[in-house]
Amino acid sequence: MILRKVIFVFFIISFLGCKEEQKSSVKELQVAFMSDVHLQDIYGSFKDNDYKGMLNPKTGKYTLARTMQSQLQSTRLFNENYFAFLAALDDVVKRGVKLVVLPGDFSDDGQAFNIRGLRRILNEYSQKYGIRFILTTGNHDPVRPFRMAAGKTDFLGKNGHSQAIFSEKGMFLPKNDDLPVIITQDIAKLGYVGILDELKDFGFFPKPNDRYWESPFSSYNYVNYDFKEAEKQAVFENRKYRSNENEPEIPDASYLVEPIDDVWFLAIDANVYVPKPEANTGTEDPKLFSSASIGYNNMLLHKSHLLDWIKSVTTRAEELGKILIVFSHYPMLDFYDGAGPDIEALFGINKMQMHRMPNDAVSQMLIEAGVKVHFGGHMHMNDTGTRHMQSGSMVNVQIPSLAAYIPGYKLLTVEEKGVFDIETIVIDSVPEFDNLFSLYEKEHAYLKEKKDKDIWNDEVLEAKNYKEFTTWHLNELVRLRFLKEDWPEDLKFFLIRSSGEDLLRLAFDQEEEYNAFYKRLQEKNTEIAPLDSWTGLHMIHDFYKIRNADELAFADIDGRRLRGYKIVCEQLKKSDYRNLRLWADIFMKVCNGEPSDHFKIYLESGNVESIVP
Repeated sequence: MILRKVIFVFFIISFLGCKEEQKSSVKELQVAFMSDVHLQDIYGSFKDNDYKGMLNPKTGKYTLARTMQSQLQSTRLFNENYFAFLAALDDVVKRGVKLVVLPGDFSDDGQAFNIRGLRRILNEYSQKYGIRFILTTGNHDPVRPFRMAAGKTDFLGKNGHSQAIFSEKGMFLPKNDDLPVIITQDIAKLGYVGILDELKDFGFFPKPNDRYWESPFSSYNYVNYDFKEAEKQAVFENRKYRSNENEPEIPDASYLVEPIDDVWFLAIDANVYVPKPEANTGTEDPKLFSSASIGYNNMLLHKSHLLDWIKSVTTRAEELGKILIVFSHYPMLDFYDGAGPDIEALFGINKMQMHRMPNDAVSQMLIEAGVKVHFGGHMHMNDTGTRHMQSGSMVNVQIPSLAAYIPGYKLLTVEEKGVFDIETIVIDSVPEFDNLFSLYEKEHAYLKEKKDKDIWNDEVLEAKNYKEFTTWHLNELVRLRFLKEDWPEDLKFFLIRSSGEDLLRLAFDQEEEYNAFYKRLQEKNTEIAPLDSWTGLHMIHDFYKIRNADELAFADIDGRRLRGYKIVCEQLKKSDYRNLRLWADIFMKVCNGEPSDHFKIYLESGNVESIVP
């Protein structure tokens, strides 16, 4: 009898201990945000054409790759990001994260073969690892609200030549040694219907296991929710809007979903395709709509119904005690750390992507609508923006792109209801990222033979890891595009030809003043790189690193040289030269933003606190 009691007590203790162990081992809620994946299915196929791309001798696979020339002049990679996306998903699997959000530009222009490739990858990770993917659209998916004939001239073809692939004959006429055009409908840019039909399982429509789902056009509420009714109302014919009665109806893919108890994901479709004046009520001609790249600045005029809906969602989330996670493709706050006015003054209002900066009125209205934390992409930047008002505060978490420097994703951990822990996971090691390099070697040889004036630097092929490869991508992008498009000629040539010492001297009227300042630097034993060891061109390249990666770029810039930049800038801000004052102010501001590597957000106050390793 005693033995039975001992065994029974031991069993109870063991059982309770086991239950306690199970409870404590349950992970906190975690969500991975991967924006601007820009997936091109390099191993995809066309349904209506046997063309497979180039045979890669390294892998023995046919590859639908774009040229290195094209991706080094684009703000995104087209090819290697395929491998980076898989590496990021594998990293998520290792961490045990079960919720992954893709806030737009998940495809490269929404072509059918790319969307099918994305669906295949998402299905594989869903089925193998139980990951739930939640998506919203960006300006590259769809490019216009309705299907659009299109193509690309820069696929990698035979012997390093460019290969044109178009959806219709006559859209591109080959010249000289151009290869014959490949024709396939799978290269056309799909509209909403085509894209969402393929990706319907990833948030855009209700699923039986969801606790709740609605769109801005739903007529039911949380109390009387019924899946069958939600499914009925979710059909795309019911999810359209028009700015006024004389304009065409345009789809809106926004939705709210509760995939797990008490966690709401608000997916805002902030694409705004402004109809041209000649568009009428029945228009579905994609050419009669603008692109959606501007984002929220167009929302107030053309998609104002979303503000009322967002306010309704934030209010109900508060009343029902739900954790609300808000995301869209576009930033809701300043992403230049307050340097925007200086950038406009120096470079112009349409340079440095300033047309994508949300204006103060838009940000204010989104704060008043109850958005406290927002996750956005679009800019291919790692950044944290904050704004505090009497009516509330907001933190905008800018997610870096996996297709650009610095490649990574954001990992949200909800520690408790009012605290978000956010970590930036850099994807530096990517298996197979160099798989296509032998094909690029042929391309480079061809460009060298034809003496192409914009030939890319083949040192990019010496990159040892993916992060280094994206650094090369950014450096070449600055050389081949940004310096030509964004920079005033006089300032550009002056900086390129000036050393750090030259720049510092300009901050002083007299040589004696300069000598006295430099002597004080030496007496303070300030550790800086010799000012004659770097030029304004080094500074420009490092500026773009900081612009893209924020504080994460500091590890990739020589610390002694960075201190030298800052010392020079502090003096130039007081100089008599307007453009140099503006440049110095811009550089210092982007160096001193909110924490963006690993930090906590306190939702009640809107405060951001860095987590120092």
